[in-house]
Amino acid sequence: MSISNLGDNNTQNHNERTLEEWLNWQEKLHFTAIELGLDRCSRVAEKMQLLPPSYFVISIAGTNGKGSCAVLLDTILREAGYKTGLYSSPHLLSYNERIKINGQVLPDEMLCNAFSKINRARDDISLTYFEFSTLAAMDIFAENNIDIAIMEVGMGGRLDAVNMLDANIAIISTIDIDHQQWLGETRGEIAKEKAGIFRPMQSAICGDLNTPATIINVAELLGTNLLQLGKDFHYEVSDKFWSWCSGITQYQELPIPGNGDFQIQNAATVLMALTTMQEKFPVSSEAIVNGLENFRMPGRFHLIDGEFTLVLDVAHNSQSARVLKNNLMKMSHNRRVLLIIAMLNDKCHEDFISELLPCANILCISGLGGERGASAKALESAIHPHDIDTQVMVFDKLNDAFAWANSVATSKDIISITGSFITVGMAMKYFNIEY
Repeated sequence: MSISNLGDNNTQNHNERTLEEWLNWQEKLHFTAIELGLDRCSRVAEKMQLLPPSYFVISIAGTNGKGSCAVLLDTILREAGYKTGLYSSPHLLSYNERIKINGQVLPDEMLCNAFSKINRARDDISLTYFEFSTLAAMDIFAENNIDIAIMEVGMGGRLDAVNMLDANIAIISTIDIDHQQWLGETRGEIAKEKAGIFRPMQSAICGDLNTPATIINVAELLGTNLLQLGKDFHYEVSDKFWSWCSGITQYQELPIPGNGDFQIQNAATVLMALTTMQEKFPVSSEAIVNGLENFRMPGRFHLIDGEFTLVLDVAHNSQSARVLKNNLMKMSHNRRVLLIIAMLNDKCHEDFISELLPCANILCISGLGGERGASAKALESAIHPHDIDTQVMVFDKLNDAFAWANSVATSKDIISITGSFITVGMAMKYFNIEY
């Protein structure tokens, strides 16, 4: 039996599948959860007449910050009156979060219809779960006649399914060490993979404060117009506002997006992208200000005040851990921090926990469950090399960690929950927090 038929033993008509049934089937269709490469999904996209796209494409890669860049771009462009499509991953509570039209999540029926079309077109071509979702986004964007697609790249760049699309503007938010087994061991190797989204004679923007040489080299080889933070555009932060400039273009007294100045670097990168596309898609200063004020990003230093302060953050590598630590340090004067961490197996647990230990009064580590989740024992072993005074609590199940912290926290306490998207998603469900 061919791979393409492995999921088809169910006699139920594909068109009658629920979204949950489609997703369960997709998870089992391909022989591996991740397979980098563009050939299979590009062939399906061509059969569906999705290439070349009818819309303007902004592709966003990076180790951290790419999701925030994507949402902020989408918010500002909608404020400017453009019809947008936003593709991002992973989701926190619902798969439907991954594909949006004009900021709205899509009904199950629309997603199921796209999956059915993809399944008919693929014939004997096997696709991964992520490839199905990327093709679904492309199909839905084409059907809805959007102006601009904002495509968050998965973990890589060059061989990521999103790279089927030729980006009119490519963005790299930041570069740090993550996904080494797929992208390379060094920052330069990882940067080169992510720069695979660059295209000749198009613009690319790097929002990293220290652009790796490999990104510059790829841009030079392709003839890509590379714009770098600190060289081609700049920003300054004051107490309540920030300013941005690139050449003769300047914005003064801009509102700070989100819950702190940690998002300003992402916002500066977004403003460079908007400036680059200004001739084709003009955006007013008013739209930029409104977009910055209306920007919301669940799970990114997400503060919820109640009986105690809850801080949710999807940080899962050293760079994002440093940002979370700095933010917690700023708000935790004379306040106790209960830090809950649960992570995936393929992350560097020791480096992540080491970064966050200085801001924790009580560290709660937990198993995450599932095939990819790290056990509590694995996280506990990552703490041993450190000589710490922090009280450590160990839980096999994440909901048990939530329940314990919830039972002991006082009004002056901060409960910070981090380590992965799955961890934060489970916290949102436990504490009844809407997306």
